[in-house]
Amino acid sequence: MSATFTLNAELRTDTGKGASRRLRHANRVPAIIYGSDKEPAMLTLRHDDIFHASDDEAFFSHILTIEYDGKSEQVIIKDMQRHPARIQIMHADFQRIDADHALHVNVPIHFLNEESSLGVKAGGIVSHEMTELEVSCLPKDLPEYIEVDMANLDVGDSIHLTSIVLPEGVSSVILMQGDDHDQAVAAIHMPRGEKLDEEVAVEGEGEEEGTEEE
Repeated sequence: MSATFTLNAELRTDTGKGASRRLRHANRVPAIIYGSDKEPAMLTLRHDDIFHASDDEAFFSHILTIEYDGKSEQVIIKDMQRHPARIQIMHADFQRIDADHALHVNVPIHFLNEESSLGVKAGGIVSHEMTELEVSCLPKDLPEYIEVDMANLDVGDSIHLTSIVLPEGVSSVILMQGDDHDQAVAAIHMPRGEKLDEEVAVEGEGEEEGTEEE
């Protein structure tokens, strides 16, 4: 993984809605770190720090470093609450990682060769059924993203989870439940309008043939 993310935080003792509201007014974000059989740590982060870091897609699929109270913890982000109307992060949840225990993380899917795929060249359009995939892996094997090559997909074709080659040590959480949970990731189909035009043209040809026979 190429990107690295380090956030500086401070411990907080005040909890509750009132305390969180005061922190947000001070341009701070209340947060919590939990997991690894340790006591949760209640923290505050500078809003601008986490806001700018979260602009990067990789922030959500990387191991992050949070430094506070003279210590450093390796974590992944598990939840981020945003204000429904304003550009503001309201709260963040982080989970500690353990090098010997698998993580479950949503990793973005990157689609390759869409514009040069057989189906798009034939006039089809791409439909993304999934944009991220939940994977299970050890922290050292966590991928930044999953690649899906669309080059050989033609109109009417789709690519499923079972067709994706995952990096070594990485498993799909959905497929861990069995191949009957296989799902389409992307497909190529003709635009709806073009299908209708083709049907009308075929019907028109049939009517003309019938008129000539009469």
